[in-house]
Amino acid sequence: MDRPVKAVNQAVNDLGGYIRAQRDTAQISLRQLARRAGVSNPYLSQVERGLRKPSAEILQQIAKALRISAEALYVRAGILESRPAGPVVDAVLADTELSERQKQVLLDVYASFRGEDASPGAALARDGVPHGETASHEAIRSDSEE
Repeated sequence: MDRPVKAVNQAVNDLGGYIRAQRDTAQISLRQLARRAGVSNPYLSQVERGLRKPSAEILQQIAKALRISAEALYVRAGILESRPAGPVVDAVLADTELSERQKQVLLDVYASFRGEDASPGAALARDGVPHGETASHEAIRSDSEE
């Protein structure tokens, strides 16, 4: 078997095991999860056993039904690349009270505060001064020191 085919099969198996583990943790039966996610029992069973690779839309429905991050399922399925996490990111992604949209907005704001956003003017400098103001503050300081 080709390496790429093996990698895809492994990812599908990992995804199915991950979904099963999340379902077990949430103490939800296969039937309940299938109903909440809007998929059939046999289809969900095949996903959990690694026989089917669900679409991104189905993964989102499953994530919503499990009240977990769709991003986590996308990474497991190989749809998204894993990005480095930290305690803040982990806490936001684990919060079941937030919608996926709210989580993404919070993570975007957090990334901009940390200077991880490459868009001009979106991030603050590490010292807390908005970009573009540092030079004017230094000019004022030097004038007052003379």
